[in-house]
Amino acid sequence: MSNDWTLVTGASGFVGSELVRQLVERGERVKAFVRAGSSLRRLQRYPKDRLQIVFGDITVEHTVYRALASCSRLYHVASNFSMWARDPATILVPAIEGTRATLEAARKRGLERVVVTSSVAALGKARAPEPFDETHPFDLTDPETYILSKRKAEDVAIEYAERGQPIVIVQPSAIYGPGDWKPTPSGGAVVRYLETSPRMRLPWIPGGLSVVDVEDVARGHVLAMQRGRVGEAYALAGENVEYRRLIEILSEITGLAPPGGELGPGIVALAGQAMELSARVFGGEPQLTRRLARDYYGGYTWVSSAKAERELGYEHRPAYDALERSVRWYLSNGYVSERASARLRFLPRLAA
Repeated sequence: MSNDWTLVTGASGFVGSELVRQLVERGERVKAFVRAGSSLRRLQRYPKDRLQIVFGDITVEHTVYRALASCSRLYHVASNFSMWARDPATILVPAIEGTRATLEAARKRGLERVVVTSSVAALGKARAPEPFDETHPFDLTDPETYILSKRKAEDVAIEYAERGQPIVIVQPSAIYGPGDWKPTPSGGAVVRYLETSPRMRLPWIPGGLSVVDVEDVARGHVLAMQRGRVGEAYALAGENVEYRRLIEILSEITGLAPPGGELGPGIVALAGQAMELSARVFGGEPQLTRRLARDYYGGYTWVSSAKAERELGYEHRPAYDALERSVRWYLSNGYVSERASARLRFLPRLAA
């Protein structure tokens, strides 16, 4: 078998499965690396001569090494996208040790090119509503577990790139769009919004984020593999919006109530503490934690993708389109109750 296969770790996930789709449709032969027990529903539609499903664990180097047989390229996408866990190791170990084991296996295989998926979370945040880029220094002390995991994992990728491995890093912002089957923390917030009463005006906090569509992020991965400079990082961001504007867009799409009033920092801090305590006692993942409340109240993760646009040819769609595609997918795939769905006042472009 010739070495013209591409391995994608985390291939059953939100970004990974969309990346697999784009690669297969481009005519590439792809190995989808997944853990035993992973959902394969988005991977079983492709012919076997174009897609092979291989099982393993990114923290176990020899399973990655075995999967890389006949491969010349690797997209390391796998990550535990949970902001918080009772046991932080469940997030930190896959991110840090998983990246190390995967890149070590890639080094031993002598791959032509590796693209590592990081996150704009690894860049920290800013207090001013001005976009920052890949050079922004990480400025968080004692951050939430997921944030720390992305920073540490990117540090591992940089370490291997500095040793001469042909690595390109991509840093997506907050990802929305079709196929978020878990759903992710970002998508879960959209689902909860869709379940609210049409008259409930949700409060908001100052600050903002960058909204990007999963299809654009996956295409950015492909462009990074083709055109990215070894050792460089590329922010794959979208439209920068304030949190208040995010609710406004969802209201415009669905006909649900527009945003209400601004929450004060004290209330947000108490809410983060209460939700985290509840998760510790009863299980589940809190919507907000004390660290997230502390670090992101009034914070902006507004990011410029100018470098990726200039060097890779990267493009992104407006936030409205990404969020609309999310809403349509959650509705059509049963993530919203019939009662809540019936309350939505669809706009013509949504109903089309």
